[in-house]
Amino acid sequence: MKLFYSPGACSLASHIILEEIGLPYETEAVHLGTKKTATEADYLAINPRGAVPALEVAPGEVITQGPAILQYIGEKSDIAAFKPAHGTIERARLQEALGFMGDVHKAFGGLFKPNLSDEDRKGVVAEITRRLTQLEAMLTDRSPFMLGAFSQADAYAFTVVGWGRQLVDLAAFPRLSKLMEAVGARPATQAAMKAEGLA
Repeated sequence: MKLFYSPGACSLASHIILEEIGLPYETEAVHLGTKKTATEADYLAINPRGAVPALEVAPGEVITQGPAILQYIGEKSDIAAFKPAHGTIERARLQEALGFMGDVHKAFGGLFKPNLSDEDRKGVVAEITRRLTQLEAMLTDRSPFMLGAFSQADAYAFTVVGWGRQLVDLAAFPRLSKLMEAVGARPATQAAMKAEGLA
């Protein structure tokens, strides 16, 4: 498997899960501005939508969209929480959590719009705060993780919420703060961040 990523982008979640499962993989950085990879390949020929992540699973066979990639990687592992059985409530809960994290991702995406006015920024921060309040309510004191055991949804949450550390006071979200600490302390997270030049 080869992960196409941009440092600190949402592809970090897939990078963390690849580290967690322990199977061999490669990475190649993508410059999102030029749509060129580190080897000067045309990234639009790999993923015509130009976004990261993309996961090449065989020559010319590429999966796009973070939640699909996260689930695909999970299926390759021997970690039960990464691949609940089809047709079970646990499977639905994992998909639900990944879908909700897509909503949180969209809220944070507003921060990256060009020429964002102060008024627009206030609206984006309000939407982020609304989504983080919902995420906080989903968490419990029994475990720092969304579904009780560490899953792909937690790696996705760690990645996206990390973008707003300077904008949102996580002290207002104590359960989410515990999730961020727990995911950040995992060796796989530390390895992925180091590989991306983030640690």
